[in-house]
Amino acid sequence: MAAPGWLTPRRRSATARSVLAGEAAAEAARKTSLQLEQEREEEAAALEAAKAAETAPEEVEFPVVGDVRAAAFFDLDNTVMQGAAIFHFGRGLYKRKFFQRRELARFAWAQIWFRLAGVEDPEHMQEARDSALSIVKGHRVSELMSIGEEIYDEYMADRIWPGTRALAQAHLDAGQKVWLVTAAPVETATIIARRLGLTGALGTVAESVDGVYTGRLVGELLHGPAKAEAVRALAAAEGLDLARCAAYSDSHNDIPMLSLVGHPYAINPDTKLRRHARDRDWRLRDYRTGRKAAKIGIPAAAGLGAVAGGTAAAVALHRRRR
Repeated sequence: MAAPGWLTPRRRSATARSVLAGEAAAEAARKTSLQLEQEREEEAAALEAAKAAETAPEEVEFPVVGDVRAAAFFDLDNTVMQGAAIFHFGRGLYKRKFFQRRELARFAWAQIWFRLAGVEDPEHMQEARDSALSIVKGHRVSELMSIGEEIYDEYMADRIWPGTRALAQAHLDAGQKVWLVTAAPVETATIIARRLGLTGALGTVAESVDGVYTGRLVGELLHGPAKAEAVRALAAAEGLDLARCAAYSDSHNDIPMLSLVGHPYAINPDTKLRRHARDRDWRLRDYRTGRKAAKIGIPAAAGLGAVAGGTAAAVALHRRRR
């Protein structure tokens, strides 16, 4: 994709990196989704063979034939999960002595600034990227994946927002694919997607050679416009109609991704996104206080009615677990 001619060389370079990051994330996501599907089939077969009994087995009632050209895209940090996935991952690596306390402080500061400032400050974005890459450089991808599974159980599993989880499940129950879209490493995002039973994940792609991280990225962090490029690339590859798709995020940085789809949702929104959503009649849900979510606008597409049942799905899930 060629950058507009009026852009400065620096802006053209930034645009090219966003496109490259998006395309790389989409390609990696398609590969990992096939792997996740195979793993889920194997797990289901193992459960069937073992006849593992649960107190309240879940059965799909009144299945809805899905719209094969619709999908849902969920931001991860503070949308699906409380806090930043990369920070929780960093805590787990520090516990395993991957780096020293001083490095942890530098890493944490970069992440905190990024979340609080809410802007793509070049200096802090560079620091956040470099700190993360320096930690994994020289390690095997398989090693980090294995550790990532443990870290999910230690720091992430209990931080999933039940309301957002119910929304994702409503899409799955309607026969639609559900993808995470995050600046976190694609390996971490894939672990979370697998644990939540989602289709797959779009995440930042770190370069590896012969299964070992080089300390470089493919393109750039999957953030802001790069997320939109990733969703656009995946939609083209999967034959999706973005006008029939939904996207969910808490951050105004994801407005490019939210604007790309026909059904944008603001989840636990920051101030700028809340204002933007109200101005454009986007739907909004806030799970941070337990109050009933305010609803802005009305979804118009067939098949998205399942999303409105997210609260009911959460209640049903709670009842099944009692």
